[in-house]
Amino acid sequence: MDLRYEGLRRRNGRRERSLLASISAVGQLTPVVVVADGDRHVLVDGYKRVRALGRLKRDTVSALEWALAEPEALLLAKLMRNAEADTALEQGWLMRELHERFGLSIGELARRFDKSHSWVSRRLALVRELPDLVQELVRRGELSAHAAMKHLVPMARANAAGCLELAKAVSAHGLSSRQVGALCSAWAAGTPESRRLIVTDPLLVLRAEEEARRPKEKLPCERLKGDLAAIAGIARRARHLVLNEPHARPGGQAEVELQATRAAAEADTAALFRTLQQESNR
Repeated sequence: MDLRYEGLRRRNGRRERSLLASISAVGQLTPVVVVADGDRHVLVDGYKRVRALGRLKRDTVSALEWALAEPEALLLAKLMRNAEADTALEQGWLMRELHERFGLSIGELARRFDKSHSWVSRRLALVRELPDLVQELVRRGELSAHAAMKHLVPMARANAAGCLELAKAVSAHGLSSRQVGALCSAWAAGTPESRRLIVTDPLLVLRAEEEARRPKEKLPCERLKGDLAAIAGIARRARHLVLNEPHARPGGQAEVELQATRAAAEADTAALFRTLQQESNR
């Protein structure tokens, strides 16, 4: 079986482990899809199943042969798995294969995918701009496709060597797209020394970035100053209500409750200022 299109899809470790467990327990339930190419069969759909069978040391696979040419079979397989929401990178891999191997023009690809010419061109540009090694890390599931597209493609345009170095460094740590973005920003703003640290210990750099963003706890004197400023602000606002709003003094039972609240506020603030005075005199 010819596995020439294995590189068109990225791997998902969780899904592959689940499929491996299922095939181990109940066997292969769904056939893979192949097309004929002389005396060989080219696998079009079912690469996860074939990998699982290989890991289980099975030497046969149940397959369904489509009587289609390879380009049509690839397009049909893509349409059948639309619910899986391929990333733009995977779409680019498929279109590059159809464009370069089978000679489909950008216009023909746009028609087949029911998209604009610019949509096709952007995805072809994506796989041409991103270094092959970075794309391989995405295929193997060691690097988030979203992180590669959002953060590493712009970096590759400006500094392809730096992009490769950073991608290799972060791929071993299962970082989120946000974390990869933070490291790309740190790289762009960094010195040669800080870039070496990013490559050798990206997790340390991320912890330092997180610590720098964390609000520092204020000293007790700063908190007291803030509280007193808040009391002053509240007092000014309340005085403005009393002087300028006719309904601020409601009368009746509400007036009784208001007076009780006023007395409590007056007692608490008087106690506060007495304490402040006593502490100042020590």
